[in-house]
Amino acid sequence: MLTRSSAAQVARSLVASRGYVYDIPLRLRFRGITRRQGMVWETPQGWVEWSPFLDYGLAEAATWLRAADEIAQRGWPKPVRSQVPVNVTVPAVDPVTAHRLVVESSCTTAKVKVAEPGQTLADDLARVEAVRAALGPSGRIRVDANGAWDVDTAETALRQLNQFDLEYAEQPCPTVPQLADLRRRLRRHDILIAADESIRRSGDPEQVVAAQAADIAIIKVQPLGGIWRCLELAERLKLPVVVSSAIETSIGLAMGLALAAALPELPYACGLNTARLLTDDVVTTPLVAQSGQLPVAVDEAGRPALEPNPAKLRSVAADEATEQQWRQRLAAALAIR
Repeated sequence: MLTRSSAAQVARSLVASRGYVYDIPLRLRFRGITRRQGMVWETPQGWVEWSPFLDYGLAEAATWLRAADEIAQRGWPKPVRSQVPVNVTVPAVDPVTAHRLVVESSCTTAKVKVAEPGQTLADDLARVEAVRAALGPSGRIRVDANGAWDVDTAETALRQLNQFDLEYAEQPCPTVPQLADLRRRLRRHDILIAADESIRRSGDPEQVVAAQAADIAIIKVQPLGGIWRCLELAERLKLPVVVSSAIETSIGLAMGLALAAALPELPYACGLNTARLLTDDVVTTPLVAQSGQLPVAVDEAGRPALEPNPAKLRSVAADEATEQQWRQRLAAALAIR
């Protein structure tokens, strides 16, 4: 970590000039938002992103900032694979749109949003059925409820959704005890449970393992405070892991890709193919899967072979008020992290 004096220096430089604030619309509403905002900047170890969601408090924003700090201080881990398999992410859209997104993606695994506020289980079933039709019988489907269900509702919904042969259900319930209860109930139905928010927002990821609440851990670089921290956490958890994005630009996705490329084992496709959810990017050629894979490209120094295009930075630049808001938020996060 940076010392207090060096942190103050970084704060002054980033807030004054070095960081670029972006504001990019999403193609479809996702996670309740229609725009994605954040900052990117260059460190001696390469480009990094900081983009905590606007509804996150200062403490969480500071944790996200540690991921950028960590790269600046420790650099990048050495990759052990040249490609990373990824899924297509399907928001809570109508079945026709869901089918199209999967076909266009070239991926053989899909993560489907379910339990959207204002929608019903019938909507979820129709969406997942359309995804199964697009993938064919050999494709893999995982669903993500973002902790929206109680245990009884989750059990009912997942038993019905499993007619489409689910790979796993991501964060069906909000709390670790609920996940543990649901996992016990679903064991005879061969439905696996993946923990996301219970890993990255609980403050105690290892309680998921202690409670036997999940079969799989979802890990994300920024929310967990860095690539090296995620590698260490994965080793401690002793669960299969899936590396996912936080709907970042390709600079943030490259941080997740570096983590996925460095993991000793990677049994599941990762959730890093989300650049298509944005209408634009800060790089010329966004990180988008080809044949369900993201290539792992590094330069001679071991850094991701990816950097922003100045014209793109200008085209996605936030307005003055938004830029000032992010610079103030950065200064506050730097002061506490």
